[in-house]
Amino acid sequence: MPDQPLPIHEHALESLRIIRETMDRAGSFTSIPGWGGFLIGFTAIAACALAQRAVSDPQAWLRVWLIEAGVAAAIAAVTMTRKWRRTETPFMSSVARRFFVSYFAPLIAGAALTFTLVHRGSFDPLPAVWLLLYGTAFVSSGAFSIRVIPLMGICFMLLGVLAALVRLPVGNLVLGAGFGGLHIIFGFIIARRYGG
Repeated sequence: MPDQPLPIHEHALESLRIIRETMDRAGSFTSIPGWGGFLIGFTAIAACALAQRAVSDPQAWLRVWLIEAGVAAAIAAVTMTRKWRRTETPFMSSVARRFFVSYFAPLIAGAALTFTLVHRGSFDPLPAVWLLLYGTAFVSSGAFSIRVIPLMGICFMLLGVLAALVRLPVGNLVLGAGFGGLHIIFGFIIARRYGG
């Protein structure tokens, strides 16, 4: 005896599930906070100025930038949550999960390298490591986000290459140009073109 056909409502529900999953995979994570990045740029410029005064004491220099990382993370979390709620974008959709996995993997690698380099007393490579891996985070996660994100990542990586060629005092200024200047520029672009 042949199998009974599915009732029409079950067939329709299955079709809707497939359509939703397809649209979810094709979508982009758009909750990148432009104004948050803009604000992070200004806090990074302030951190660069403070860190430049402390550059003769690498431990103090590192503390300034680690505090800035915490401040930047808090600003990003708050502004991303606000944008997400305002635009009613699904925050934990599959595209958002892929974005965050691609974004955080290079940052975790950067944290591990930072710990290793500091433990060995090698501070000069830190600006290059941070800029290169932060840029990599945006290049890789940009595949699941708005078009400007990978371009921003490439700019961070180019500054990372420059930072690899200089010693810490100049590397600190390159960090300021990246985490300060690039965040201000791209934050403004994202805010104007992509809804805040």
